[in-house]
Amino acid sequence: MNLPVRTTLPLILILSAASALAAEAVVTRATASRGELLDRVVAVVNDGVVLDSELTSQVNEVTQRLRAQKVQLPADTVVREQVLERLVVETIQAQRADKAGIIVSDEQINGALEDIAKRNKVAFDKLPEMLGAEGLVYADYRANLRREIQRQMLRSRDVVQRIAISPRELDQYIERQKNTATAANEYNVAHILIAVAQDATPVQLASARAKADDIAERAAKGEAFNQLAISFSDSQTALEGGALGWLKGPALPTFLADVVPRMQAGQVSGVLQTGSGFHVVRLNEMRLGTGTQIIKQTHLRHILLTTNEVQDDATVKQKLGEMRTQILAGADFALLAKASSADPGSAVEGGDLGWTTLETFVPEFAQTAAALKENEISEPFHTQFGWHIVQMLGHRDFDNTATAEREQAYMQLRESRVDEATDVWVQQLRDEAYVELRL
Repeated sequence: MNLPVRTTLPLILILSAASALAAEAVVTRATASRGELLDRVVAVVNDGVVLDSELTSQVNEVTQRLRAQKVQLPADTVVREQVLERLVVETIQAQRADKAGIIVSDEQINGALEDIAKRNKVAFDKLPEMLGAEGLVYADYRANLRREIQRQMLRSRDVVQRIAISPRELDQYIERQKNTATAANEYNVAHILIAVAQDATPVQLASARAKADDIAERAAKGEAFNQLAISFSDSQTALEGGALGWLKGPALPTFLADVVPRMQAGQVSGVLQTGSGFHVVRLNEMRLGTGTQIIKQTHLRHILLTTNEVQDDATVKQKLGEMRTQILAGADFALLAKASSADPGSAVEGGDLGWTTLETFVPEFAQTAAALKENEISEPFHTQFGWHIVQMLGHRDFDNTATAEREQAYMQLRESRVDEATDVWVQQLRDEAYVELRL
């Protein structure tokens, strides 16, 4: 991305550049006695730098991933420039997050790593070994993950949380989506962005438009869209070949909502202009969705007892067993629950938990309830909350479409605004930063 030429620099930018030069000097002095350059600065970003070692590492990682996906790579210099641009943007975001005091705790990192381990079906303590087999250093992977979570938190604060959707807007949105073919359909979309600075001149706008027109024409003639994205796109998805993935019709970015549903699979759009620049889009695939969502619900009631200084596990378990015997002999479950249950939410309702899905409950509770026949009462069992007996009152198939559609509509309406807002936000961050590339 070309930045306007600056004839004079504000004092803060001069100081930022001086700080970066000092950082580079430290690298040079450290190796001067041996006459060997171990590293060098490839970009100055405000008061920070991007080092050649970082760039090389990222280029290798991206190249390996794209080759594994059998994507034809552009020239090495193009990949290097795209990766450097991503590192510059990530550095700007990290600087902003640091100044905003956004801190990622070790607990958050561990939670994310546990999820990664589960998805890869390995034990958490085996994760470093698995990463090592893929040529990744665990400490570096952990540090990069911390930065990624920090950037997500920054984006959530600066973009997502600022997108407000009123109940009236949601109602109008749902009404517009009724009886439309796109409401349930899903689209696999790829996208190229030619970004334009907020203060771009008419000449710069014309140049960007001409570049987008050329890309659209090349893509329409059959040139690989993912390779064009890697080579030219200014979007954060460039190094993924521009892939936006599968999106339901209402979740498409606003500027694509009227364009993509009219396209055929494999078709490339004309050039589209938004506040972030010029876009070219390809519809890879489309699949039809279903409108009805039927869920299985159960009607349960339970009694919860907890241990204390007077009653240990054995005592509580025995007491619940006696209650179960009384209920089977004709005692009123609801009266016993009101008198004895330690669950304040359900005790006043006679232990009634209402109609809900089993996924709502902790695994031990769900598994025990799932094994019960109608009107059957379980033996006492233990969960993290204490000791329970539970009775199955019934099963039903419930049409959850209206509730699910409203929840999904809210998420889709917000996401359709988030994508475009994120592009504009990233471009603004880039425009406001002092960046000097030294490739």
